[in-house]
Amino acid sequence: MIVTELTFARHGQAQCNADGVVGGPRTCTGLTNLGHEQMKLTAARLAAEHDVTPFTHVYAGPRLRLRESGRVLADALDLPLIISDLLDGPVHGDADGKRWHEVKTTFRGGPHAHPDRPWALGSDTWNGYLKRASTVLADLIRSHHGARVLFAAHGETVLAAHTLLLNLRPGLAAGFTVDHASITRWQLHSNRFDDKRWMLDRHNDTAHLTMAGTR
Repeated sequence: MIVTELTFARHGQAQCNADGVVGGPRTCTGLTNLGHEQMKLTAARLAAEHDVTPFTHVYAGPRLRLRESGRVLADALDLPLIISDLLDGPVHGDADGKRWHEVKTTFRGGPHAHPDRPWALGSDTWNGYLKRASTVLADLIRSHHGARVLFAAHGETVLAAHTLLLNLRPGLAAGFTVDHASITRWQLHSNRFDDKRWMLDRHNDTAHLTMAGTR
């Protein structure tokens, strides 16, 4: 029996993604036209599920690309959109608005390459972000027991969920790919002995995008 379900839909392509720049809160300008189309396809797929087994909550973080993605999902499911600052992505500090190529060249890799060092002045560390995000997700799980929760999420939030629910050492989840508008789902199962365990139902599912040629 499925007790609780967490579904993560990564936001659609954002302008910062298309431009190759770090999209922190100061510089995120929202989704591209392609990103909007990707989220409409994701929403249509999830709405078909919703008709059979309804979602109970739709959450999004505060950055514009997440709020826009979450609005598409919430409208398709006819549910209120809950914006939570706790679901924000990593703090980028002085890297906000800079080209990722420049940031990674200076840092000699992405944020996970040196997980206990800030990748820019005023930024998180990768392990620090994962710890914070995992704590937020654990609190949400406790307060939404028995619910079917949908998140318009950063890719990093998906990695934090894997870190938490697979009980990974911080940083190991960086090996997972998370494409724009992909669907990842975790389910808490309970057997007849009332033993409970989290199971990864799907990761980075983009079938709805591939068929429409928007991936």
